[in-house]
Amino acid sequence: MSVTLAFDVYGTLIDTHGVVYKLQKVAGDKAQAFSQTWRDKQLEYSFRRGLMKNYQNFAVCTSHALDYTCRYYKITLIKEQKMELLDSYRALPAFDDVVDSLARLKAAGFRLYAFSNGSADTVETLLSAAGIRDFFLGIVSVDDLKSFKPDPAVYSHFIKKSEASISDTWLISSNPFDVIGAISAGMRAAWVQRSKEAIFDPWGVEPTLTIASLRELPEKIG
Repeated sequence: MSVTLAFDVYGTLIDTHGVVYKLQKVAGDKAQAFSQTWRDKQLEYSFRRGLMKNYQNFAVCTSHALDYTCRYYKITLIKEQKMELLDSYRALPAFDDVVDSLARLKAAGFRLYAFSNGSADTVETLLSAAGIRDFFLGIVSVDDLKSFKPDPAVYSHFIKKSEASISDTWLISSNPFDVIGAISAGMRAAWVQRSKEAIFDPWGVEPTLTIASLRELPEKIG
């Protein structure tokens, strides 16, 4: 069976900080910090909802995280400004190593899937806007289960939906919680350490592979 690669989307393929230039209009020199807080809270809210079994989709988590971040930085947005920022999350850019890496992996015969906390329609729009949708055989969303990564059930759901063998499947993610979740569920996983300052959680669970760029994947997994 061909090797299946499950690509996390936000932060791995798509640069969530691509929204910074729009944040500069409302947050000025705090735009970078605002973006990081927004992203951190977005993930925190998904974890909390997953644990509470009080599901709302990732777009809702993103919206509530934006509300929190505005309060934290004491910034008031009018309705149009908030909608512009939320809409920007549907048209974020891909990292510069993504297109050529996916092209090489697809040409080499790997089965490529997008695997995301985002709803399928949102991810479809996002990948299309970034010009990378056609590289993937499909999109697998946690929204089907009304839960979030790193719930073990969502990794099993990916295996079922992609009709893959767990022994021949890799998760590719820049998020340590996702890598640990996948490995704990029986998958192999590559951590994309996009920054030298990024720290992998010291839980005694190590990535199967650590790479600095997606360009390393074809040789190291092949």
